[in-house]
Amino acid sequence: MKKFNKNLIIWLVIGFLLSSFYNFFTKSNENVKVEQIAFSDFLNEVEKDNVLDVNIKGDLISGNLADGKKFNTYTPYDPNLIEKLSKKDVKINVEPYKTKGSSLLNILLSWFPMLLLIGVWLFFMRQMQSGSGKALGFGRSKAKMLNEKTGKVTFKDVAGIDESKNELQEVVEFLKDPSKFQRLGGKIPKGVLLVGPPGCGKTLLARAVAGEAGVPFFTISGSDFVEMFVGVGASRVRDMFEQGKKSAPCIIFIDEIDAVGRHRGAGLGGGNDEREQTLNQLLVEMDGFESNEGVIIVAATNRPDVLDPALLRPGRFDRQVVVPNPDILGREKILKVHLRKVPLAPNVDSKIIARGTPGFSGADLANLVNEGALLAARRNKRFVTMQEMEDAKDKVLMGIERKSMVMKDDEKKLTAYHEAGHAIVAIHSKYSDPVHKATIIPRGRALGMVMRLPESDRISMSKIKIKADLAVAMGGRIAEELIFGPSKVTTGASSDISMATNIARKMVTEWGMSDKMGPLSYGENEQEVFLGHSVTQKKNISENTAQEIDKEVRKIVDEAYKTAHAIIKKNINQMHKLAKGLLKYETLTGDEIKDLIKGKKIKKFVAKNKKNKKSKILSPVPNVEKKRESKGLNDPQLESN
Repeated sequence: MKKFNKNLIIWLVIGFLLSSFYNFFTKSNENVKVEQIAFSDFLNEVEKDNVLDVNIKGDLISGNLADGKKFNTYTPYDPNLIEKLSKKDVKINVEPYKTKGSSLLNILLSWFPMLLLIGVWLFFMRQMQSGSGKALGFGRSKAKMLNEKTGKVTFKDVAGIDESKNELQEVVEFLKDPSKFQRLGGKIPKGVLLVGPPGCGKTLLARAVAGEAGVPFFTISGSDFVEMFVGVGASRVRDMFEQGKKSAPCIIFIDEIDAVGRHRGAGLGGGNDEREQTLNQLLVEMDGFESNEGVIIVAATNRPDVLDPALLRPGRFDRQVVVPNPDILGREKILKVHLRKVPLAPNVDSKIIARGTPGFSGADLANLVNEGALLAARRNKRFVTMQEMEDAKDKVLMGIERKSMVMKDDEKKLTAYHEAGHAIVAIHSKYSDPVHKATIIPRGRALGMVMRLPESDRISMSKIKIKADLAVAMGGRIAEELIFGPSKVTTGASSDISMATNIARKMVTEWGMSDKMGPLSYGENEQEVFLGHSVTQKKNISENTAQEIDKEVRKIVDEAYKTAHAIIKKNINQMHKLAKGLLKYETLTGDEIKDLIKGKKIKKFVAKNKKNKKSKILSPVPNVEKKRESKGLNDPQLESN
């Protein structure tokens, strides 16, 4: 009612101003006086030579007298009028008779500039009456309603995250049949926070909720709230919830909520006023004095540690659903979803691909299937075979093959022994993962690579397993020293040394795996910046402790070096065989490596290039895939040169 009265007053003021403008212009036209005279008086004035000129427009005659006065008169039908005026030398102007419509058009054209100004003024008045923050639409929410007619996603399209899907399935059932839960005193959740690493399917899961619920679904990104003007974000939050209330029950999905939901007051020198005001408004709308029944907020983030605690409490986000990377069974289900859209050859087995892609997210698996389809199309095949899927997996894990790179024979030989050293240490280390593949074909930034796959998904790592991995990392450098001498070692082991050093330092400072330093967490020294001017060093550990940590790190790496040195020296003949096999075939599978070091002949089809007579790798024998499947190989670990 108050809004109606306000609008009524505004329109009354506008009407008063319009009438004032009209009266002003009409009065300005009335300042010039025109005398209305009789037709007989007009004829008398003509006879007296007092008429200077006349303007005849239909039956209306207007003109000027000799004394400067203007006159108007109406004439009856008089065929001799023109002759009388001509005899008295009166200047005669004749205009055609115009209809009322044309005169109305002239009036509109003359008033058009004024009407345009009034229209612009009305536009600004209507914008300003909705609040000063909404001028020019800055305060309007950018939330978009999802169209389910195109690209509809349901829970059937989401695989590998069954527990997370079940949590949201309950929200969907609540929206469909709230009485089922309300009769037992249950309340609809106000917010659901999806937490997980990038690419694990948070946004896809939210779209599936929209497709299953059959209710309006608004989607917006956290960055859409923040603008350069303070207060705009808070206004957009209010407008978003107003839209939600009109469409309740509905779901509002906020992607990347950490862009607006960070800790308030974090950092030295003050915070971001606009972001904090937006967050404050979001907190009030989610759980304030006004209830937002039927409006459910679903948000997604991969950084829950930076969110404000007030945002995470029950009553705002009642549920925090963890969406992890899928395990081996989940990866198999996800692959089946993506492989449904691809024409497959009979030899494609999703179980083998799932075992060879541990740690992959849903987005990684979708990319893997897409790469396999692109490779098959590039090779002019009608179906995607297992060979394309294997090549796509190698491309994603190790990078694209750089076959155009020219390597000298000495460099190629050194790379072969380097990778053979990694493989020999891995084969003879009891707690190392099985070797899946070794290659001396340059991929990405590496000249060669040894890929290991664990036999099952690994959640945590033991101390003895970490030490075995450190020994494998040292195998490449030791092979170079033993075969070519200490003076001819190369920079190829830089990534191995860096990885080993970082792991050893984490063993000492984070994982409590040093007997001398004990089960304590040692944080590194940090730099503090105060108001962007001075820099101070915040010491978390003393100088003596830092020296002891360095000694322990050196001790762990030296032990791994000695272990790898002993293994390679004991099995140096096997390393020679493996290096020669890599020089001949360039790429060997895990089973082929085992057969080769045992002295068995391997069945590998090799084609000769007529130009350079060098070996070229073709697809391995089909039995290799069956052997991989029986062993259940998994989880890649790469040692590169």
